[in-house]
Amino acid sequence: MDYGHDLVFGTFLTPAIDDPARVIALAQLTEQVGLDLVSFQDHPYQPRLMDAWTLLSVVAAQTQRIKVTTNVANLPLRHPVVLARSVATLDQITGGRVELGLGAGGFLEAVAANGGPRLTAGQSITALEEAIAIMREVWTPTGGGIKLPGKHYTVAGAKRGPQPAHDVEIWLGAYKPRMLAVTGRLADGWLPSSGYVGPDQLAAMNKLIDEAAVEAGRDPASVRRLYNLSGQFAGSGGFLQGPEQVWIDQLTELTLGEGMSTYILASDDPTDIRRFAEVAEGVREAVEAARNGTAAVAQTPPQSSGFAVVPTPPPAVRRSAVQVLDESERPTGPALDPSRTYTSYQLSSGQHLIDVHDHLRSELEQIHDLVEQVAAGSMGIGQARSHINTMTMRQNNWTLGTYCESYCRLVTTHHSIEDASLFPQLRRADPALVPVVNRLQEEHLVIHDVLEGVDKALVALVDGSGTIDGLRAAVDLLDDTLLSHLSYEERELVEPLARLGVM
Repeated sequence: MDYGHDLVFGTFLTPAIDDPARVIALAQLTEQVGLDLVSFQDHPYQPRLMDAWTLLSVVAAQTQRIKVTTNVANLPLRHPVVLARSVATLDQITGGRVELGLGAGGFLEAVAANGGPRLTAGQSITALEEAIAIMREVWTPTGGGIKLPGKHYTVAGAKRGPQPAHDVEIWLGAYKPRMLAVTGRLADGWLPSSGYVGPDQLAAMNKLIDEAAVEAGRDPASVRRLYNLSGQFAGSGGFLQGPEQVWIDQLTELTLGEGMSTYILASDDPTDIRRFAEVAEGVREAVEAARNGTAAVAQTPPQSSGFAVVPTPPPAVRRSAVQVLDESERPTGPALDPSRTYTSYQLSSGQHLIDVHDHLRSELEQIHDLVEQVAAGSMGIGQARSHINTMTMRQNNWTLGTYCESYCRLVTTHHSIEDASLFPQLRRADPALVPVVNRLQEEHLVIHDVLEGVDKALVALVDGSGTIDGLRAAVDLLDDTLLSHLSYEERELVEPLARLGVM
């Protein structure tokens, strides 16, 4: 059954406390590639995870369009009156960009260990029903003091408000029949995960939601059907295992056949997020064509748009214990003007930079593979050193800033282009970029030294004075340093390259 909802696509990011900046960058990436929603799990008893509402507030402040939500909020450790006011406050601040994914609290022992109520599964569902009623009353601006006696929550004359900026939807994470019935009676959306509910189980669960909605006098179509997705853009066979077209076909079928209308990708990989944005576009076109009874036709890209070139965040985990770049001292350039538009030609400059960097990233993975081949005995040490020395990244005047050898035909020169041409152009065109460009040049020297360290580690391995672990350590340091540098350069230069017309 196609319930006719507008399609929504988003991400389900891990709120890891060890790298908050990367989590925020991935949320910004979610917005920049054109997705609609970013969500975070909420487990207040987990010290390795950031507090969900604090994180949502920061992400909302550092984005402009995208909606934010919990996936799902842990009700037993968040009193419904306080939670309702947190939601309404952030919704007012953001102009209506907040929805509420809500759960009864699946990890009951962890909740109790952290001072929450010790409830059975059945009691937690009753508490959830009471909480939904309380929150909706808090969000209702008229009617006097709130008086709702309950088994788990009793509100006796609580004041109403604040009212959210829009009608906030409550989406329930539900799997068992009783929770599915609560979803049909009381909720605005159903939010399961594909890891727990496969696509073949959706029909039966949707039926329970529909029946409960009808019994409560509601239109089943009023309940949005969301789906947290896990998959891979590789392989073949199975659900969401393969290239983008496989995902497009399968999600289109779920939309038209099972009424699913919101798809949320569980991944912290920036490449996956970018590819999922392409999937979203394809599904929208296919569903629209099916609903209109026409064949899907590729859309002509607009002649101008907002800034759609998306920098790549650095990896979530460092490989090396050594850090040769003080990333906290990196200067930043002018802030992005959200009202500015760019032509496709202008955007191509920044995208070209990212394409070059992606090539460098790919070759770095080859270096890691070569090291492991040596460790496994499948490649001789001298052969590995010769191979690395002839790779794109290994040149006498290596700067690793923007261009590499495989792109020489497009940019005329190789390593000299940044220091001799690109950077001077940027300095002249925008003095505000001078600190950034100077820092990038300084990092070129550091990265050169790190690469020399890899070569020395190879030499030591050849003459017997070093070990494979020493080589691994040198390559790991190269990985951390180079990928951090590339991400910083993209973050600071892709927009100026478009805005200033520098190629």
